[in-house]
Order: sequence, then C-alpha cells, then structure tokens
Amino acid sequence: MAKRKVNWVLTLIISILFGSLGVDRFIMGHIGLGILKLITMGGCGIWWLIDLILIALKHDFKDIEWV
Repeated sequence: MAKRKVNWVLTLIISILFGSLGVDRFIMGHIGLGILKLITMGGCGIWWLIDLILIALKHDFKDIEWV
C-alpha cells in the first residue's frame, strides 16, 4: 500500500493549534483516532502532547510519508 504524503510543517502547526480536537490525526488520515481524540479533548491533554512530540520528531507512522 502506498504511503500517504503529508506536509510535516502544516501538520505540526495544526497539531500545536488544534491537536486537542484531533485535527492533526484527520490530516494524517487516521479518522477513527481523530474522532477519539476529539471526544476526549486530546486525552485530557496527554494524547495531544504525545502526538505533538511524535510529529515534531517526524515519527515514522506506518502509513505516512513526511514531505
């Protein structure tokens, strides 16, 4: 399966501003996780912080190619 190309800078900025709403996960194509993150308000901030760190470090998500 081809990896989804995602703009790293845009995703990082969106994660900082709207990460607690799950928008960063929607951008990466992880709809289910985005909905869960939206319902829990970013896992009460913990999930938001973890995702922010992973995105900032360009973590190798299995179906994402950072561009």
